Amino acid sequence: MIRVYRYRVKSLNGLLTQQSRAVNYVWNFCNDTQKHALKWGRKWPTGFDLNVLTTGSSKELGIHSGTVNATCEQYAKSRSQHRRPYLRYRGRKTLGWVPLKGRDLKREGEAFRFAGNTFRVFSSRPLPDGKIKDGTCFAQDARGNWFLNIAVELTDVPPRQIDSGVGIDLGLHDFAALSNGEKTPNDRFGRRAAGKLAKVQRARKHKRHIAKRHAKVANARADFQHKLALDIVRRFDYIAVGNVSAVRLARTRMAKSVYDASWSSFRDKLRYKAIAHGATFEEVSERGSSQTCSACGSKGSATRPKGIAGLRIREWTCCSCGVVHDRDTNAALNILRSGRRAPVVGIPVL
Repeated sequence: MIRVYRYRVKSLNGLLTQQSRAVNYVWNFCNDTQKHALKWGRKWPTGFDLNVLTTGSSKELGIHSGTVNATCEQYAKSRSQHRRPYLRYRGRKTLGWVPLKGRDLKREGEAFRFAGNTFRVFSSRPLPDGKIKDGTCFAQDARGNWFLNIAVELTDVPPRQIDSGVGIDLGLHDFAALSNGEKTPNDRFGRRAAGKLAKVQRARKHKRHIAKRHAKVANARADFQHKLALDIVRRFDYIAVGNVSAVRLARTRMAKSVYDASWSSFRDKLRYKAIAHGATFEEVSERGSSQTCSACGSKGSATRPKGIAGLRIREWTCCSCGVVHDRDTNAALNILRSGRRAPVVGIPVL
């Protein structure tokens, strides 16, 4: 299992900014080489081919040879992932990025040694013992701060025995409704900060002030999601989450609220935390979960919520068995039942 630990760098930020410009030069050279191959109908260069073409350039550019190699390999990898014949050029407006090979980064107490320089960081949490892998890099955020992202290979955690399970329905009225009846309210971080952000924009403040406001919202949302995901992973052995998609809802008047909720980001946090703690995570289809009675399985109730217009219906009664359902809790129960690992001892089969 590979996990990434992020630390803010508090020294040599100017050096990293200078090296990031050299990295941009290498990236743009790879892009030019790719375009040349397209023009003359030649074989697309691989990461190895680009490494050969850039051999000996590290001394002239003033960066480590491992950084040059990592840049070339990442270019070829990104080109394949995005399935594009060539990628965008990197310029001065692009956020800084300095990749490196895992073997080139050495630990030095609470600091790190790379390319003959010692980078001091804010030690927000201890770095576990493990092999530092490729994919480690220095990255800059919109406020100009530099961070060291360290990919560490850790031993796999054996899966826990499934004794308790939970279904999770993600929404806008309540951020998360659990199948046991618990609900987590939606704090709407973006909505609450919209007034202050608009005031800064009307005052035509510097871009860094606006980026600072956006960063505060993003950090508050991430902190909320991290704590909620960790709490769920520690309490339940099996976790089933609905695959609600923001694409369709983003085309409606609820687009701003949908993006503010950031469901996919929360699912990603829940997934990797479950793996790290030995819990079983599954993303299941939530199609019809709000319209199906979790008690009898009937879908013929006339009062059940239907479509986007039915989002206003928070409670409904099943015409077949007469059970009164809370919309979100009922959906969470159906999500738990539809999971492939749900029919296990300790998890009630609905």
